[in-house]
Formats: sequence, C-alpha cells, structure tokens
Amino acid sequence: MSRNFGFRTKRMPEPELIFDQSNPGRIGCNVPVADTPEVDLTAVLGETREELHLPEIGELEMLRHFTNLSHINYGIETGFYPLGSCTMKYNPKINEKTAGLLGFAHLHPMQPVATIPGALDILIGVQEMLIAITGFDEITLQPLAGAHGEMTCLMLIKAYHESRGEGKQRHCVLVPDSAHGTNPASAARCGYDVKPIPTTAEGNTDLEALAAVLDDSVAALMLTNPSTLGLFEPNIEKICEMVHAAGGQVFCDGANMNAMVGTTRPGDHGFDCMHLNLHKTFSTPHGGGGPGCGAIGLKSHLEPFLPAPVIRRSGDKVIADYDRSSTIGRVSGFYGQFLMEVRAYTYLRAYGKEKIADISRHAVLNANYVRARLKDVLPPAHDRPCMHECILTAEKYKKENGIRALDISKRLIDYGFHPPTNYFPLIVPECLMIEPTETETKETLDEFCDAMIEICREAIETPDLLHNAPSTQIVGRLDETAAVKNLDVRWWPSP
Repeated sequence: MSRNFGFRTKRMPEPELIFDQSNPGRIGCNVPVADTPEVDLTAVLGETREELHLPEIGELEMLRHFTNLSHINYGIETGFYPLGSCTMKYNPKINEKTAGLLGFAHLHPMQPVATIPGALDILIGVQEMLIAITGFDEITLQPLAGAHGEMTCLMLIKAYHESRGEGKQRHCVLVPDSAHGTNPASAARCGYDVKPIPTTAEGNTDLEALAAVLDDSVAALMLTNPSTLGLFEPNIEKICEMVHAAGGQVFCDGANMNAMVGTTRPGDHGFDCMHLNLHKTFSTPHGGGGPGCGAIGLKSHLEPFLPAPVIRRSGDKVIADYDRSSTIGRVSGFYGQFLMEVRAYTYLRAYGKEKIADISRHAVLNANYVRARLKDVLPPAHDRPCMHECILTAEKYKKENGIRALDISKRLIDYGFHPPTNYFPLIVPECLMIEPTETETKETLDEFCDAMIEICREAIETPDLLHNAPSTQIVGRLDETAAVKNLDVRWWPSP
C-alpha cells in the first residue's frame, strides 16, 4: 500500500461468544423481591424446561463484551458507504432528537384521531413538502418500504383501469432490463404479465423496442429515472407521451430521487405516479430491515383510489378521511411509520426551500468526481456524465488478470472501506456501482479513490492479494452460497 491506510487496516480482534465467558454462579443483576403471591408455574404454563442455557456472567463483563462487538460493526458513523442504488447518506442526529420527543414517541396507534392534532400536522406537512418537491398532486405516506410503494402504485393503476372497464384487457407491465428487481416482482405480485424493454448502447430506453410492444394490453411502464445506470433519461417526456397514447400509465421508480431533489420534478416529466424512499432520499434511518417509508406521489386522476385513510385539510383542520368509496383499502396497519415522517419533516425543514437543491447538486457533483478520478483504472459503463452514482466496469481485469469485481470489493475491505454494489445493473459486465451521496467530503472521496487505484495496481502486479482478500477481518473469504443454504447462527450447548 503506497499510501498510509494504517488506521483503517488494523487487524480485527476475534471475539468470544458470551456463552464461552460464562461461569456457573456468576450474577449480572439483582432480581427484585417479588411483591406478588407465588404460583405454581407448572399449573399455569404446563410443562416447562429444566434448563434455559443462558450465560452466567457479571454486568461489567457483559458490558465489555457488547461494547467490543459494537467496535467491530461498520456504520455510517465509522466509515464511508459507497453502496450504489442505496443512498447511504448520513442521518443528522437532530432527526433522532425530534423523533424522541415524548409527544411523538409516546403516541399510541389506537388513540382517537381527535387527540393527535400535532401528529396530523406533521403528516400533512411532510405530504405538502413532498408535493412541492415531486410535482405530483397527492402524496400518501402509508406504504412501509420502497417495494411496498411500487406495489401500491400498481394497485392504484389497476383500480384506475378497472374503473374504465379495461382491467382485464390491460394485463401487461413493461419493465426496462436495467430496472431494480422489485419492479417486475411488484408487477407480478399485482397479477400482471411482465415484458422487458431493452436499453440502448448509450444507456437510454430503446424507443423502437418500446413502440413495438405498446398496445391496448399495456397497463403501465415502470421506469427508474435516473436509471440504475446512473443516467438521466433524455427522452422521458416522449416516453410518457408514447405510453399515454396507448392508454397506459407511467410509474417512476423514485429510488434515485436523490439526484433530482430541488432540481427537477418527476411530476413535470409526465409520470402518473412514483414511489419515494424516505429512508434513502430524505434521511430517515436506512438498513437493518427497517423501519422505512415508501411514500407515493400521484396525479389527480388516481386520487380516488388512494388507500384510506387519506390525511388532508378540511377547512382549518387536518383530518383522516375514511370516507373513500373507491379506495383500494389499507396497505398497512394504522398510518405507516409515523416516526419516520417526523425525521423526514425535520430534515426537510432544516434544508428549507432555499437550500433543498443542494442535496442533488452535491450528490451529482460527488458522483462525477469519483467517476473522473477512477475512469483511467475502472472505465465508466457509458461515456457521459452520470447523475448521483457512477457505474464502472472491471471487465478488463477479469479478462487480463483473472480478477473479478468481487475480488476488488473484497480487497477494499482490507483498506477499511465498505465495498460498493457489485454486479448490478446486470447488463453491465463486472459492474461496480458507487454512490457517494452528498454528505461525503472531498477528503473522504479522495481516500476512497486512492484505495481503489492502489487495488487496481495490485490486480495487475499481485492478483493473489485480491483473490485471498479480505485478510484483516475476523473471517476471510466466505462461501456465500453455502452460508445462505447452511445457516449457523445459533449457539448450542456442548453435549
């Protein structure tokens, strides 16, 4: 390593299981004296286990154990996440402070709506700010995740076609070959047949191929813009016109909205609906399975079918409107993930109308900076400026040195960085997808690019370093297929 990456590349200590630290008779807490009558557990619960196999350990050792485990974790507070298509931006701590206010955190989902006017003000505030940002007529915050938002949009589209007597006739959804896998999955989940649309060599939607399949069987086109190739679709208005002329609807996958916030509005491009990931673009916590929010925006012709309740203004009040004769019904219990909306509200108000475009401007600038620094060692998949993420290919290293994109990513771990997304989009060979977001500094990006350039040199001169990476972690190269099929995540007592 030509540059000093020492502070990032220290060897991780191998932790013990807490069970291995157990000693019979050790006590970690004092159990309070029971102030209730004793009962016969067997009579109440039936047959119980003789042993629980819980570790017996003192409080200090327990604290050290879990604190040391936390030091092994990789998080946004400890390092850079270049994961493409994930928008792993920093979530400001003020968001958490706001969400922790007792008036929000202690709300009960079964409270009467009349007792939560403050919560309704937050919800309508987020909706109205997202309407201004996206250019749509309506927003609902009910869906719980991005794919859930996609599916909800398709449910609205299906209800719209059925209301026009075209439900059975329009059974096909068109999906570009560069799409997120959730797009065809959501369409299939809603009962649609899925047809792929190819991408041109320039990275755009193939208009001739699209025109060839547009007929009265098409319910919708699902289009990601910017695409997963990190490129803005230059023909977006024409594409929407083509689909509308055939009687279909156009859905925008908003996973990459971070490239457009405050700069351009999908609702102005011709889209009928879209989903947003508040847990990506609008800085609510991301990862670990949730909680999330897949808010959706839509034009007025789809409004009658919105999931109930609809949060809207009525005179000088904000109400939850359940009186919806054409609604598709609920898509989640209660009204989504309320504290996610509190966090997003805080984030949006902190930027304000005047500064909101800084998000997309700096996200696009950072991605193009990384692209420019790495283009000589990792060529971009397309020779044009990218948007929020850059798509690079390691194909030459596979052909000339037997090094795959995966090997580069594994070696990056030894340099102390989380790997970027690999092998997506599927149409780019040996793909590395890098999304720096707007929250990373030039110094961090330079350090990351220096590491990538050094790894590419190693790929030529000492390829076994990459084949055997990572070498600084608790475990080395895993058999990922076997790990998925043969899970070993539970401790078992010795026989």
